[in-house]
Amino acid sequence: MTAAPDATSLVGEHRAASPAEAGAGETGRTTEGRPRPGSRGRPLGTLGRIRGQLSLPWRLGLGALGLVGLVVVWVVAAQATAGSEQGVRVPTVAATWSALTDLWSSGTLQSDLAASGERILYGYGISIAIGVVVGVAIGAFPGVEGGLEAPIGFVRYIPASALTPLMLLWLGVDEAPKITLIVVGTVFFNILMVADVARGVPRELVHAAATLGASRRRIILRVVVPHSLPGMVDVARINLAAGWLMLVVAELLASDEGLAVRIARATRFLNFDVMFAVLIVFGAIGVLSDLALRGVRWAVAPWDR
Repeated sequence: MTAAPDATSLVGEHRAASPAEAGAGETGRTTEGRPRPGSRGRPLGTLGRIRGQLSLPWRLGLGALGLVGLVVVWVVAAQATAGSEQGVRVPTVAATWSALTDLWSSGTLQSDLAASGERILYGYGISIAIGVVVGVAIGAFPGVEGGLEAPIGFVRYIPASALTPLMLLWLGVDEAPKITLIVVGTVFFNILMVADVARGVPRELVHAAATLGASRRRIILRVVVPHSLPGMVDVARINLAAGWLMLVVAELLASDEGLAVRIARATRFLNFDVMFAVLIVFGAIGVLSDLALRGVRWAVAPWDR
């Protein structure tokens, strides 16, 4: 039988290792440069960690830094185009702020916000309602998926803005074509994305509910929908940008009030400060709505934060 090596010989072998091998062991790599099995490399920092979590101070600090960088680019662009009568013209921050306060003090901004908000509320609300109902049906029932997914996938590639003449001929020039255009421009994306969310429900949960005697209706209402709620809110948050995009197109259809109407009128008279002021309003609405929907997601699904 071979005698087991004593502790002294093991220590001697460890000390006899070359400096290159010792350095390779510290970095988690072999002398040939390949990763050593079972070893750990140098830990990543807070910002470089894959799928890591950022604390609230880091998020606020990085967000403020990004906004400052955007303002710096704006100031530099305004100075570079100052005095230009043709081509690219960027208004100063002061001129844009002055135009924004004038719009607010005159009441124009409030009326435009009310008109645009009402259109997006009705149009995108109808789109989300249809998207949730049809999307859950597609994601849960293979028969519905086979019958609807192909035609929806075909129709969603038709640009909604190309339907503008038809909307005017069919629905007139009041609010109906504007709201319908917002619905058509977003509903198919909502349907397919909600369907993908519903497909993500683990089969084990569905089988367990069926084993316990739950009906199909009860499985949908008590298993599929609750598990899909955070994903549905994310779908609504992501596609809301497309809703505002369609609002701009819709408000060009013989509208008297609205944020897009204000930009179009400012374009005729080359009021760049007014255009930038309304663009800032669009951006602020987007940030606030995004934060609001994130809050809704945390409220309806605290277990999936």
